[in-house]
Amino acid sequence: MTFQRARSEEQREIRRRAILDTAAAMLDEMPVAEVSLNELSRRVGLAKSNVLRYFESREAVLLELLDVFLERWLTELADELAAGIEAQATPEVRADQLAEVLSRSLAERVVLCDLFGAQGGVLEHNVSVEVVKRHKRASLTQLAAMSELLLRHVPELGSQAQLFSLISLVSAGALSTYVPPPPSLLAAYADEPALGVYNLELREALRISFTSTLLGVLPRT
Repeated sequence: MTFQRARSEEQREIRRRAILDTAAAMLDEMPVAEVSLNELSRRVGLAKSNVLRYFESREAVLLELLDVFLERWLTELADELAAGIEAQATPEVRADQLAEVLSRSLAERVVLCDLFGAQGGVLEHNVSVEVVKRHKRASLTQLAAMSELLLRHVPELGSQAQLFSLISLVSAGALSTYVPPPPSLLAAYADEPALGVYNLELREALRISFTSTLLGVLPRT
């Protein structure tokens, strides 16, 4: 893909979208840590200096993608929660169903979890104050939307809904960094199975984490 010089806002937006779409395609092939600005520039058909006219760094591109993927996930999550939580069930049953739906949904979205895993330690570095502020505004809006969505199905969360939402997303990012284990770790588990006693699949690890958190934030009956 090659571009002529962008001369209008519409052309600039087309180029920004191409950069984001190309980065998203790269994330389907490789983890966040392996996405480089050089390779992104090559694939999108622009010099690195031209990519930097639209995004000030690799991290700025990935932060915007995180916002895009999170918004898209929340739209899909609404239908998944509606299908997976019984409105007439007890609070405890609905809490278990919520943990199940969230763990399944996030485990199926490896790229989103990978971006969350890199957010604090990598993506929020090497970016300007303005980029961070824009990202945080979007994050807070989406966190509020997630909280509202969860409250439709488990209103007992009350004022703790936003805290639970935040902890859930942070947990998804943290736990995803351990899955899949590197070859050396898998070899160690094969050689000495007792070492892999806590080698859980991501979905099950998330379910346990979400269930434990819900026990802490739901009111006692």
